[in-house]
Amino acid sequence: MDEQRSTVTIPVGDAQLPADLMLPAQPGGVVLFAHGSGSSRHSPRNVAVARSLNGRGLGTVLVDLLSPVEDEIDARTAELRFDIGLLASRLAGIVDWLAVQRPAGDVPIGLFGASTGAAAALVAAVSRADRVGAVVSRGGRPDLAGEALAQVRTPTLLLVGGLDEEVITLNKRALAELGEVGELRVIPGATHLFEEPGTLEQVADEAGSWFTTHLA
Repeated sequence: MDEQRSTVTIPVGDAQLPADLMLPAQPGGVVLFAHGSGSSRHSPRNVAVARSLNGRGLGTVLVDLLSPVEDEIDARTAELRFDIGLLASRLAGIVDWLAVQRPAGDVPIGLFGASTGAAAALVAAVSRADRVGAVVSRGGRPDLAGEALAQVRTPTLLLVGGLDEEVITLNKRALAELGEVGELRVIPGATHLFEEPGTLEQVADEAGSWFTTHLA
């Protein structure tokens, strides 16, 4: 499969955000990744999931939601990684950029959020309901989306490790708010980071099926 890899800088408000784009020759959709607390676009878990999605003919965008200066501040204080409003506004801006610049063409957009990035993805999905066709959360904190949860109209898949008991509880509460657009699937034998053999592959497979179904 012919693929186009590129690193670009996406302007969102006052920030210039570095992003890695991977685009199959004729993508059926493009998935924007929102990484979690203290992580970056180089997260090996998100990179692995992105590669799996590329294999299904989906484009991927791995992006740092904080500028380099903000990242330095966050490394010291850990304050910005939990600023869901800021992260969601950055995601919404990148969704707009994808829709206007069309690096993948005129294709539907999905959001993949991990940890706190899942909450940001859901808030962004509400504000860009006309552009976001599907959301997947990996070991996420969708509960941090707050009042936005009840406003989500986008098909949303919550993936949680079977041994990640506290996060399972939080996801079940979020699922009740999401209603019929939400679905929770538990990956047996997995802890929060899905480090156990085969568990991340299950995440990638579930996410791939969700996106190919709902972005079709």
